[in-house]
Amino acid sequence: MIAVVDYGVGNLFSLCSSLRAIGAETVITAEKAQIRRADKIILPGVGAFGDAAEKLHSMGLDELLKEEAASGKEILGICLGMQLLFDSSEEYGFHKGLGLLQGHIAAMQGRLPAELKIPHIGWNALCFHREHRLLHGLREGDCVYFVHSFYADGCEDSLIASAEYGLAIPAIVGKDNVMGCQFHPEKSGKIGLRILRNFCEVAQ
Repeated sequence: MIAVVDYGVGNLFSLCSSLRAIGAETVITAEKAQIRRADKIILPGVGAFGDAAEKLHSMGLDELLKEEAASGKEILGICLGMQLLFDSSEEYGFHKGLGLLQGHIAAMQGRLPAELKIPHIGWNALCFHREHRLLHGLREGDCVYFVHSFYADGCEDSLIASAEYGLAIPAIVGKDNVMGCQFHPEKSGKIGLRILRNFCEVAQ
């Protein structure tokens, strides 16, 4: 069973529809017992880093996620959920993340060429940096759908794939049992479904 963590910072319908479309047994939950019973965990999210981190903390889910990661359970963060896996963020002040991956969430503003729009919205091609099972069945150059204004910096030790948008934006990261996608696989067509399938290990 895949537990999709519901902490009030995202529309979970399309993600869960995609998971069910690939045959993954899925539950949307904020209940600690259900999350502990799950085989794998997905941490979604849209919005501001600080607000999301505070909601996780107030619900006691930050410590639970750290415990589950330490136990070896696989966790996939999506968009803001991926950013929360890192050490910290500079979004509207300094905020601590879960610290499951090394790196800092930085603003794209001031780091991109002036002609590029922020937020970064649209389809971009993946550039592979190393082999990883999330990439099984994908080809370099496959496109996925991004919506974000901040990106992971200093995450070389976990970088799996990037996308070019004025700089190399970390698109897929992972170290041991903790993984993340900056883009939205649930909005990325067949490529996104394949990535979700790879994480869930659902047979074709």
